[in-house]
Amino acid sequence: MRRLATLVCATLLSAPIWAMHCPQDMARIDELLKTNPPASAEVTAEVQRLRAEGEALHKSGDHAESMRVLEQALDLLQGSE
Repeated sequence: MRRLATLVCATLLSAPIWAMHCPQDMARIDELLKTNPPASAEVTAEVQRLRAEGEALHKSGDHAESMRVLEQALDLLQGSE
């Protein structure tokens, strides 16, 4: 029972850490778009769409999904180098 309680507490306490990761990813995407934008307009548009979706998910509290979407945007940016 003690292990279960510890696991639950650790999970609840780690949620703010995940929430704080989203803004860092959004800032990283913004910086990459400014300093090293993709050559393709389609890739740029998709990255911008994913970034906006990630921000909306973050603001709604769905941090896990926000991180997944923002990671897709970062993968697109890094794959276009």
